[in-house]
Order: sequence, then structure tokens, then C-alpha cells
Amino acid sequence: MKRFSSRSPEGVRAKIETSPIPRGSPRRIIVLGCAGSGKTSLARQIGERTGLPVLCLDEMSGRLSSQGELSSFRALLDEAHAKEAWISDGNFAQVSFDIRMPRAELVIWLEPPRILCAWRACRRVLRQGEPHKLRNLPAVLAFIWRFDRVNRTLIEVARSTHRSAVPLIRLKSGREIARFLQSLKI
Repeated sequence: MKRFSSRSPEGVRAKIETSPIPRGSPRRIIVLGCAGSGKTSLARQIGERTGLPVLCLDEMSGRLSSQGELSSFRALLDEAHAKEAWISDGNFAQVSFDIRMPRAELVIWLEPPRILCAWRACRRVLRQGEPHKLRNLPAVLAFIWRFDRVNRTLIEVARSTHRSAVPLIRLKSGREIARFLQSLKI
């Protein structure tokens, strides 16, 4: 696995792992990260800059949550990710990587500090019209707190199982995200 790094003005390292970013513009991008890491915000910003459609897995799963039908969710994922261009926002590694990863051209993994993710999760449940609910906040905060210990490993295993050669960019700060957005050549 090749590792490249560059220093931001704050001294934070942005890491690009695996092979170089594909020539041309990536047309199928997966955005991963802990709850509250900014996946949806980044996916929407990339979509606005590039015109690529954004697929929000939380919204897709929310439509079926009352039914709890995994097969229906996977059918929606399969249909949406069969298209030629998309930005796929969300983890759902064990349920979706076999569908998304083989077609992906770039994976972006957001890694802000846990405390920032927790703050964002608390703040978003207070916004009007937000699908994330206050009653779920304790479970979301617990998920955030144990994400690195539990979910990161599960996501890495699923990623390596379904196509680890997809270029991976890890972004840890707002500055790194801003630099990434400025660098888009789409």
C-alpha cells in the first residue's frame, strides 16, 4: 500500500492511500465516516461543484425503516448505484459494499475528532425538519464514541473484501476538506 502525505498550513496531514487517483474525473465516489463527520455536507458540496447526483443512504434506508426490509433497501441501492455517475453518502458497509465498492472510482473517508462529531450530532437534532431525532441521540453518541474501536474495523474489512484498490483519501480537518474541494477537476 503506497502512502503519500502533504502538510496543511495547520500541520495536519492529509493521507492518500493505495493507488493514485484515477486519471480524469472520478464519476462514482463513496463518502464514508463516523456519524456527524460531515459525510452528507461534503457529498452535497461535491455534487454542487460537479453536477454529480448525491445518493444519501440514510435517506434511502429511512424510507424503508418502518418496513425493515433489507432486500428492498438492497434493491434500491443496486438500482441507484447501477448508474454511470453518483456520489454515495454513507457507510452501511456490510449491507452495501458488495454493490457500491466494485463500481466506485474514489473513496473519501472523513476522520474529524470524535468530540466534533458528537457536537454536530447534538446540533443537528435541534434543526427543524431534520430526520435525525432527539430520542435517538444517546444511541448516536454511543455509536460515535465506539466508532473507531468497532465500526472502523468492520468498514476496513468490508472495503478490502470488495475492492481495496479503489483510491482512498482520508480528510481530518475543515482545511483539508476545503483544499480537496478546491482541487476537484470535474
